[in-house]
Amino acid sequence: MTSQSSQVRAPRFNHVAMSLPADSLDASGRAEIVNFYEKVLGWEELSVMTVDRRRLVLSCHTYEQFVFLVAEDAPMTAPLMDHFGLSVASESELDAVLQRAKEYQKTDDRVRIIDKTTDDHGMLTITSIYISYLLPMMVEIQYWNFTDGRSDNN
Repeated sequence: MTSQSSQVRAPRFNHVAMSLPADSLDASGRAEIVNFYEKVLGWEELSVMTVDRRRLVLSCHTYEQFVFLVAEDAPMTAPLMDHFGLSVASESELDAVLQRAKEYQKTDDRVRIIDKTTDDHGMLTITSIYISYLLPMMVEIQYWNFTDGRSDNN
């Protein structure tokens, strides 16, 4: 019997999937989506996965984390606050994402932003923003600041 204890890791999130109208995934629609999320969040299109009017996959800094967009006749709709979350290691990183989103919003009013808020939980403060562009769900970006100085943003 082989011991796998040194190779076991807890399951972790690796992707979010959303459906869009096929027109949103044509060459023009894909270019708009890729341009925003690349400039604001640093995501990159996995072009080998792209199928015109059918699929777009955005890598979120690693191949193991991605946003999977697929065309559907009855695409996903979501209330404003439906979202998925990312974390950053510092408040300055959060501020940089927010600034890039606000700059983009100056030229494209389809960018939705919920500005920075901080929730104080005593031993932890969570500072967050929400952004969205052309996708049915928003992205929440959080910075976790533990008052005892530890960091859990890995």
